[in-house]
Amino acid sequence: MTGYLTTHVLDTARGCPAQGIRIALYRVSGNSHKKIAETVTNADGRTDAPILPADKFKPGTYELIFFAGDYLRDSGQADGEILFLDQVPIRFGMADPEAHYHVPLLLSPYGMSTYRGS
Repeated sequence: MTGYLTTHVLDTARGCPAQGIRIALYRVSGNSHKKIAETVTNADGRTDAPILPADKFKPGTYELIFFAGDYLRDSGQADGEILFLDQVPIRFGMADPEAHYHVPLLLSPYGMSTYRGS
């Protein structure tokens, strides 16, 4: 098996998966960002396929951007033009070309957390 990347989003304020969050994946090199994928979470808060499948995986620095503001507004948890959390970037490195990297987001209107999952 070669490496790949998955993610999911859990709404910790409501205690459920976060459906409908748009996610963009960028490859980062110095000050350069190149968008390589974009997807939306399903009813389980996951993407339907790996956001970076094995055939496109290569070691390097990446950034996931979760467009949480739209979800928080649509779910009635936030309103107004300026939100505490809107776009949530997570920059991380993937060094092992054989590994499965899983980067979840735990989200509420006023806090977020991430970790390397399995």
